[in-house]
Amino acid sequence: MYVMGIDLGTQGVRAVVVDTEGQVVCEAANDFPAAALQAVAPGWFEQDPLEWRAALEATLRETIARLGHAGHPPEAIAALAVTSTSGTLVLVDDTGAPVGPAIMYSDLRAAEVAREVQAAGQAWADKLGTQITGSYALSRLHWLQRHNPARLARARWYLSPTDLVVGWLSEAWGVSDWTNMLKSGYDVVDLCWPAFIERDLGLPQDRFPRVQAPGSTIAQVSTAAAQCTGLSTRTRVIAGATDGTASQFASGAARPGDWNSTLGTTLVLKGVTEALLRDPLGRLYCHRHPEGYWLPGGASSTGADCLTQRFGADKLDALNAAALACCPTDLLVYPLMRVGERFPFVAPQATGFVLGDCADEATCYAAHLEGIAYVERLAYDTVLELGGEVGETLFVAGGGSRSAAGLQVRADVLGRRLRVPEVPSGAMGAAILAARGCAYGTLAEAVAHMVRYARTVEPRVAQRAAYAERYAGFLGLCREKGYLR
Repeated sequence: MYVMGIDLGTQGVRAVVVDTEGQVVCEAANDFPAAALQAVAPGWFEQDPLEWRAALEATLRETIARLGHAGHPPEAIAALAVTSTSGTLVLVDDTGAPVGPAIMYSDLRAAEVAREVQAAGQAWADKLGTQITGSYALSRLHWLQRHNPARLARARWYLSPTDLVVGWLSEAWGVSDWTNMLKSGYDVVDLCWPAFIERDLGLPQDRFPRVQAPGSTIAQVSTAAAQCTGLSTRTRVIAGATDGTASQFASGAARPGDWNSTLGTTLVLKGVTEALLRDPLGRLYCHRHPEGYWLPGGASSTGADCLTQRFGADKLDALNAAALACCPTDLLVYPLMRVGERFPFVAPQATGFVLGDCADEATCYAAHLEGIAYVERLAYDTVLELGGEVGETLFVAGGGSRSAAGLQVRADVLGRRLRVPEVPSGAMGAAILAARGCAYGTLAEAVAHMVRYARTVEPRVAQRAAYAERYAGFLGLCREKGYLR
């Protein structure tokens, strides 16, 4: 038995076919045309869903062809699931045809009306422990209501990109999942659409999709989609999740106490808790787990970009090789490359700092690795303060997790074991959800069978006291600067 995961990203589409033990059988990917990726106005980011469809169909045809070359027919794929960007808004008519371009997750135009949406939905936001911003699809709907009501009136469904792909593949329109609809205002506590959306914002409730759990069955692949893609009509279409949630599952973080840190340009934490974490400062917000747990997450403005910007990409291999010999350093670095921080503290005025003299470049580089780890430790301490549980093993991914020295420093500072998954992609996470829908009783069971690990890094006990002292100094500096209370 095989399952397929499809990831509709910002740059293109990827599909992967794996068995129910996580072994990749085949995969394919296609980029969108360069013209589809351009900003249409300052702060406005749109894409044409028809470009998505062309790339999707080409990718699926290639995947099925490769599956055939491996000796397997299309009907060997028991189920598929889809993931895509969170907060992107797609309008379609009653035939499923897009009504204008998709307003992307990165589009800034709705910032001006988000406060009105927050005021209307204050009780909902308080219940979920979140804050409605311009990144919410609900804010984008309110913006269209004010600035382009004719376009909004032509729409039958307000969808996410995941829902659009599900509709294309199954002809089941107006169906979504808990994670993709959170930023459209869905109440993931009581599992309903809240009254304020229609009552106070005037958005008809019947244009929002029916919502079900990630990993649950929606429909079968339609005959028309099978003809365009090579898929089998025997293949089940399973409810997917947002790209961040799917990538979290692909990392191995699926049970209460599991957490994933993805270190790229920024540091993103996503975990699983028994209880909903409500953060009055808005640093975290929670999706709902398919088994009813909670999926809190937060994103720092700091990340591994400080390494390439301050030291140069061409030097990183040599600096990584020399870094551990310099640790622990006596420098304290907050590696923020821009103004403003959002997690683990909210400080719009925050700027980075380096305390101490850099004797040489290798030591300075090592101190930046430590600074990233201090921010990560503070993020997990914040989770604990809010009532979340954090296990002894953390699952790590992202380009910043390729450095062996960086991994060791993070393990030492955090005092926890780090595990690096082999395939921490959104497409793999979608495949895991597909397997949850057809082969396993729970998501945790699917993850336990399907996630494979490339590396495990243990914390060095000998470094514990030194890093505890330095971390305390880092916190003290953040308090002196007014970033922490």
